[in-house]
Amino acid sequence: MEADRRDARVSTAARYQRRRIDAVKATVAATLALVILPVASRASQSRPASARSPSVPPAEIRANDYATATFRNPVRVDNQWFPLRPGTQLVYRGVTVEGKERIPHRIVFTVTDLVKEIDDVGAVVLWERDYSAGELVEAEIAFFAQDDGGNVWQLGEYPEEYEEGQIVASPLWINGLQGARAGLTMRAVPKKGTPSYSLGWGPAVGFNDRARILKTGTKTCVPVRCYTNVLLTDEYNPDEPGRHQLKYYAPRVGNVRVGWAGKNEESKETLVLTAVNHLGPRAMAGARVAARRLEASAYQRKKIYGQTAPMKRR
Repeated sequence: MEADRRDARVSTAARYQRRRIDAVKATVAATLALVILPVASRASQSRPASARSPSVPPAEIRANDYATATFRNPVRVDNQWFPLRPGTQLVYRGVTVEGKERIPHRIVFTVTDLVKEIDDVGAVVLWERDYSAGELVEAEIAFFAQDDGGNVWQLGEYPEEYEEGQIVASPLWINGLQGARAGLTMRAVPKKGTPSYSLGWGPAVGFNDRARILKTGTKTCVPVRCYTNVLLTDEYNPDEPGRHQLKYYAPRVGNVRVGWAGKNEESKETLVLTAVNHLGPRAMAGARVAARRLEASAYQRKKIYGQTAPMKRR
């Protein structure tokens, strides 16, 4: 029985590693993306990212429209589909499928009051914990900023993946380091029919996920409440066809449901929002400590992370 539980833990951790890094595909993806992905195209490299300014409406903005000059108040993230107010904590519960077994899954998503400067842009620090069958299998700090047009960008992340309490992987990517580029998390005005967009480009770890808008104005009900005017997106890795993660975003809340699609999807992960918490001073202090502990680990484990400045409190 213990062996079965251990195998389940290992396979669960491996599932998360699959979405972030594949040692074989990373080299292929790095080569192909230089040709086909707009976020790393030669055309986008004709001028430094910091020198470019978006020349398209917010609804049409693409990942290669990232420009540091357009982030005058980047830590004020009030995009209605992806608001990041310090002290907000979202709790999700659901299941993943391993063969015929349904494994309980819980994610805790906390917006800290810390800021990290990346490529001269201040980014809000998110602290996320991922539990499978009650065991912590991943923890990460991720960095988000909002441009002057209301579009939210991810500037990088440092995750740690665990097996039996030991770190087994930490696929770091940070905008501007090792060829990594910021990704577009949420447009200010998402519209169905607009082109897909890069969620980030981390060639050193094989991260090149993309997203597209599937529906707007839909409805979904989760334990917290029922939501209308919901936005539905499809996230996928072009190198892994037939695997899709569906995300439902409610206005002024953010992600409220996660589903899946595709004949090759293995984990069949489903999640629903079960709680929206607003942390008090003591809990916020605990979140800061935990996020800084992860960053200390990043400095110790990843030499490249040493090129970034430490997180600071707002």
